[in-house]
Amino acid sequence: MREFTYLRAGSLADLPASATIIAGGTNLLDLMKHEVMAPDALVDITRLDLNRIEPEGDGLRIGALVRNSDLAAHPIIRRDYPVLSRALLAGASGQLRNMATTGGNLMQRTRCPYFYDRRMACNKRDPGAGCAAIGGVTRNHAILGGSDQCIATYPGDMAVALRALDAVVEIDGPAPRRVPLADFHLLPGDTPDVETVLRPGEIITGVTLPAPIGGQHRYRKVRDRASYAFALVSVAAVIGIEDGRISHAALAFGGVAAKPWRDPAVEAALTGREPSDALFAEAAAILLRPAKAWGENQFKIPLLRRSLIATLRDATGMEARP
Repeated sequence: MREFTYLRAGSLADLPASATIIAGGTNLLDLMKHEVMAPDALVDITRLDLNRIEPEGDGLRIGALVRNSDLAAHPIIRRDYPVLSRALLAGASGQLRNMATTGGNLMQRTRCPYFYDRRMACNKRDPGAGCAAIGGVTRNHAILGGSDQCIATYPGDMAVALRALDAVVEIDGPAPRRVPLADFHLLPGDTPDVETVLRPGEIITGVTLPAPIGGQHRYRKVRDRASYAFALVSVAAVIGIEDGRISHAALAFGGVAAKPWRDPAVEAALTGREPSDALFAEAAAILLRPAKAWGENQFKIPLLRRSLIATLRDATGMEARP
């Protein structure tokens, strides 16, 4: 690891425009050890007053420094937004959840091995270098939203649940703004090095959740081992049932794209209809219509289909029927 300057910020006004921000450091320190990132200065923001969970209107505001373990255990989250609690508990290890923060979790970068290996070509790390993943080992790579420049995936669990919950990211900087999480992460296109809409000099200060919508909350994560592994595919689901029909459906998917993936057409196909295996197969077909495999990750297409159908069967009570 290269030498760098370490500073502690006492307020948002203390943040220099060009410094790299550190809070939990659960991803950034790995990136620095591999010299994927080599900042000249780190600014520690852990003393800022951004660690509260508090009501905001009919919804909830989560400070950027709230630890993942505290967020997962919060009684309002467990009662009103259980899909978020379940996604958090499915992520990383207990030790990492005790350090990881809400803002940092949103900013975590891909675990594509070619991104971490500086000997390999990577457009995300070195724009214009090429993508060694394409034609390489692609088992963990994207099947949705990729490009000829990059097929890396976003690795997190928390953001997948937040996407299903229609969360909004609160950003402070020269012009404070609020960005729906749906628009916060970017697909690779021709500029895979640009991963979010966050601009120089801006910082995430919180995430807001709208009023709870009830329904059944599920988070299904398929991975190579029972804990401490990133998702091959994951499904966050909030499903309402009224009079035997699906009254509302919110679905987001992880491990399959450069951002938490959501397809309104899938939810529209489910809404207002009676749960059935035929309906769920129809929804899965809509979801996977644009899917593209890159060699070894072909298995993710049927895996995502089965994971969505299993999640819907569970959330609608079909799993328990004889």
